[in-house]
Order: sequence, then structure tokens, then C-alpha cells
Amino acid sequence: MTIPHPAPYPEPFFTPDPKSAAHSRIADFARWAARHRGAEGIQDPTDYRALYQWSVTDLEGFWAAVWEYFDIDATSPYEEVLAEETMPGARWFPGATLNYAHHALRNLRPDAPAITALDETGAGYEITGRELRARVASVAASLRDLGVGQGDRVVGYLPNTPQAIIAFLATASLGAVWSVCGQDYAPKAAADRFAQLEPTVLITADGYLFNGTTHDRRAASLELAAALPTLKATVLVDHVGLVWPEDRHTWLTVPWEDAATRVEYLTTAPVPFDHPLWVVFSSGTTGLPKGIVHGHGGVLLEHLKTLGLHTDLGVGDRLLWYTTTHWMMWNLVVATLLTGATTCTYDGSPAPQTRPDVLWELAARHKVTVFGTSPQYLLAMAKLGIEPSVHDLSAVRVVGCTGSALPASAYPWVRDHVGAGIQLASTSGGTDVVSGFAGSASTTPVWAGELSAPNLGVALASYGPDGTPVLDQVGELVVTRPMPSMPLYFWNDPDGSRYRDAYFGAYPGVWRHGDWITLTSHGSVIVHGRSDATLNRNGVRLGSADIHDVVERLPEITEALVVGAEEPDGGYWMPLFVVLADGVGLDDSLRDRIRDAIRAGASPRHVPDEILAVRTLPHTKTGKKLEVPVKRLLQGAPAEQVLNPAAVDNPDLIAYFARLGAERNKRSAHQT
Repeated sequence: MTIPHPAPYPEPFFTPDPKSAAHSRIADFARWAARHRGAEGIQDPTDYRALYQWSVTDLEGFWAAVWEYFDIDATSPYEEVLAEETMPGARWFPGATLNYAHHALRNLRPDAPAITALDETGAGYEITGRELRARVASVAASLRDLGVGQGDRVVGYLPNTPQAIIAFLATASLGAVWSVCGQDYAPKAAADRFAQLEPTVLITADGYLFNGTTHDRRAASLELAAALPTLKATVLVDHVGLVWPEDRHTWLTVPWEDAATRVEYLTTAPVPFDHPLWVVFSSGTTGLPKGIVHGHGGVLLEHLKTLGLHTDLGVGDRLLWYTTTHWMMWNLVVATLLTGATTCTYDGSPAPQTRPDVLWELAARHKVTVFGTSPQYLLAMAKLGIEPSVHDLSAVRVVGCTGSALPASAYPWVRDHVGAGIQLASTSGGTDVVSGFAGSASTTPVWAGELSAPNLGVALASYGPDGTPVLDQVGELVVTRPMPSMPLYFWNDPDGSRYRDAYFGAYPGVWRHGDWITLTSHGSVIVHGRSDATLNRNGVRLGSADIHDVVERLPEITEALVVGAEEPDGGYWMPLFVVLADGVGLDDSLRDRIRDAIRAGASPRHVPDEILAVRTLPHTKTGKKLEVPVKRLLQGAPAEQVLNPAAVDNPDLIAYFARLGAERNKRSAHQT
């Protein structure tokens, strides 16, 4: 049984300026597609719904239009757009050869900044297009000399800095395969990922900055290198000014400065459209992380569509999106270069204690046009009383937000405290496709608490309990036709069984992502949270995000996590865990306010059985709440079977939830 989502706002919260919408790149693309590709139904270039309908009805025509509009520079042409549409196994643009790195570098202005490197101290420096190309050429030559060839793997243990981007582009230029994770991963957690790939070269930094502290990662870097027996060499990056030990280890080490300052000519190896570009990993919270492989061509087209059309990035724009290197948003930060825009890297805390508004300060100073963050960041800014508008944010036209559902309460705050004319673009996607399923564009209105529309080329649907599409009801997020950036395969999955089970086990031939969504009759998308963490009380389902939204609006609550746990005796226990603001205590009065808020703002049937205060909540390394693992711990599953502590931001919390589950199950067994 499903329940309708509460009625949407009667009017959009934000409507694009008609003149700006008509001059956007997505409107220009719509005009171009109507003229050159015969795109049916597009009478008005600012009519997003008509453009979207064509993009999923004529899938081959749409992606061919993206190819031509962005002038893909293929060494050899494609034979057809989509040779096989069956999922999994769709074959895009067979016959084409190209290279992602070539496209990332070709539109950069030689003397304009390609990368602006920033950190939490407010310091920064710029790398021009000419300098970036020279450094990529140098590192590529150095990697080649170290034995890296087409198909070999190069891995990075690096913070979000220009060196990470340079190393990736150099690797891609050779046709080698890249993978990276941040240095907040312990060496074992990084090795759990990288050892699967049998890498040839490791590129690692001496440390990183976070919340006023320099974290020394020299010993961790050398421990990681020792755990990767296939390495031929390690490249050592001097990022925070620490001195590497002289007797580092017995194998070859190369200083970054030596690798990146050679005078070389850049050549990029043409590779097939579906040649592996990088391996990104699942969170690894419940087992060995899955290596998800994406191809040069699929990523190239998908990211040009996402950033060039949906985000309207082009020459002269600047993007600053807070991310770490192991979150898929880092891949999109790099992809900014495809559009000719400047990308900003950032090393540090998003809100360091000494200057919590530093990201807004940097956005103002560097005239950022697209500012990206997470719902937790925006909610934290509001509760801290930060006023971003004290900085000159006149250049910012879009605030992007992803990572989880953005509550409706955040929309007025952005309007009132960041800028009234700024479009708040909430998006939802996944590492699995390294892109988005739904979001917004310069031509879409915005409803508070909703994503404006499915993304172009994404045949998005919501399936009800019987596996048929539903409208204005909660259902499973599915994609019914292929996307070019769907994984080529999982690493070490020779028969493809793990890949099929992950996405196509529920609905053969249809991608099931694992989120609850509502597709509304006015065209928007509402994300309710993970479908495997759904609250199902007495047959009535509700997304956990709907309760988190309501509770996290309360000024006394910093963060919330609700769990619905089925019990062996047939009971259903639904506790709510809350992190309290500084100086706040959880008393009966606050509990009553929380229950009343849930009753009025979410569902009277989903008022929690207990409300418990915790000092913090466990997350994946990319900041996602660990809803399903916590649920399993509360059901009494052994911690070692539920979670890999190395993949959790605060492993100490696991013992608390495991102990709570064990005590409750012990009481239940005794009562039985």
C-alpha cells in the first residue's frame, strides 16, 4: 500500500527569468535540436517538458544531438548511436574512438584560469589552461616512463587539489584507468579498494587540512603503498609542506615536482567509446567495496549534458562544489573543464570553527557562478545564523545541492540569506551512473522540497507495488531505458551476476535504483529516501526523508535518523535518534514538540516509539546516513556482519547501536 505525498505548493517557489531562460544553453540546444535533428514537439525552446519528452522518446536522436551540439572530436566515427538497447548490455556509439582528457583540455583558454585551488585558510592560487595542459603532458610522460600503458591502473590517495585533477587527466590521456579516494580513509580502507585493481602507480600526498588541523598522512601513504604489491612506483605529492622520510621504502619513489615539471608534448590515446575511464567504489559499509567501471564516451556525453545543458556552464563561468575525491561529485568538479569553465578545488572543512562562512567568502572573492553543497551544509548554516549575503554573491546564479533530499525549509533560507534571484537546484543521482536522474535547468521552475524534473535522456519512472508506473504516489525509482553512463561492469565480476543483481534483479530489463520517489502531475520529482530503509507501519509506507525533513527544521535538532525495525515476535519498533544543538537537552517538552511536528508535517501514523539523543550519527565517507546498517544492528545482527568500520566516518558509534539492539532483543526474548 502506498500513500500520496502531501499536496505540492500551489505555485512554484522560483520561476526562471524568461529572458535569461531564453538565452540559456539548454534553450539554444532545444532550438538547435528542432532545426538540425527534427526534434518533435519543441515549439518553444524554454519548454523543458517538451524537450524532455523528445529526449526519452527519441533516445538515439537526443544523444546524437548532444554529440553534434558539443562537437565531439572523435578520432574515428561511430557506426550507430545505440546498437543494443537491452539493459544490462546496451552498446553506445560502437566504432567511435575518442579520449576524455582531450575534451577536458581542448576548450580551455590558455591564459585564463582552468583551476582555482582553495583551502579553508582562504588562501588560493590559479592554474591557467596553458599551465594545466603542460602539467598533464609532463605527468603523462612520467607515468609512461614508470611503465603505465593502456588499461593499466593508476590510483590516487589525495585530497581535493589540482594534483588530483592533473593526475587523473594524465592517466586518462594514456588510456589507463584511474581511481582515487580521500586521505581520511585509513590505509586499510583505501587498500580494500585499490588492491582489487592491481595498480601500477600510486600517487599520494603528505597530508591535508581540516578544521584548522594539518593531518599528516605520510606514514599512512607508505603503509598503503606496502599493501599494494603490484606497484612499480609511488609519486609523492608535497601538499602541506611535510618532509618525506629519506628511507621511505625499497621501491621507486618520484617527487611530484619532478613528475609534473618536465617539458613534454601532450598526446592523447584514442580509445573505444566504452574503454574504461575510471573505477569508482561503493561505500563498502556492508562488505568489500564494489568497483564500478565507467567508460570514456559515456561519461563525456553525460557530463556535457549535465553541466553544459542542465547547469548552463560555459566559458567564463566558475564552479565551486564542496566535495571529497571519493564522492562522485569530484568527478563532476573535474568535468567542469569539458565546458571551458573554471573549476575550483577546495581542501578543508566546509565550515571550519574559526571561519564557518569561508566557502561563501571564497565564492564572493572568486566570482563563483555555480555554488554546490549538501542539504546538511545549508541546514547547518541556517542554524548557526550565518549570513552569506554579507559577502558579494552577485555572480552566483545557481546553488546546487545533492547528497540527500533537500527539505522544503531550506528554500526560503537560501532566498532570504543568499540571494533572491538565485536558483536552488536540488539534484538526485548516484555513483552508479556518476550523474543525476533528476534535477533542474535554467528553464525549469522550482517547487520547495522538490526536484524540478527528470534529467534529459533519463527515462525516469516510479513503480508501484505491482511494478507499474504511478503518478502522485510514492514508488520505486526506476529507469526504463539505458543511459550512456550506466556502468560498463563491476570490477572482478566476470559473469556480470553482481551487476545484474544490483540493479536488475527486481525488474528484469529495468534499472531499479533503490530510492522512493514521487513523480508529480506538475512534472517534478520528490525523493523520500532509500526504499530499503522505508518506514512500513501497519502496511503504510513513508520515506525516512519525510520525517528527517520535519524534525531537522526544529532549531533544537542538528540531525535526525529514524529507523523502522521489524522484530522476531512480529512487532515493529520505530525509534528516532536526534543530535541536539549545543546547549539543548532532550526533555519531555522537546519530545512532545518533535512528535507534534511529525504528526502535523509528515504522518500521524509514523510518530516514533522512542526519541533518543545521540552525540552524532554514523555516515558513509561521503556523508550519507547509514540507515539500513543501523536498522540491522537494532535488529540484533552482529556488527561484523553489518558494517565495515573502515567505511564509516565514526566507527565508535557502531558499538552503541549494536549494544542497543542486543539489549532490546534480549528483553524481547526474555518476555517471550
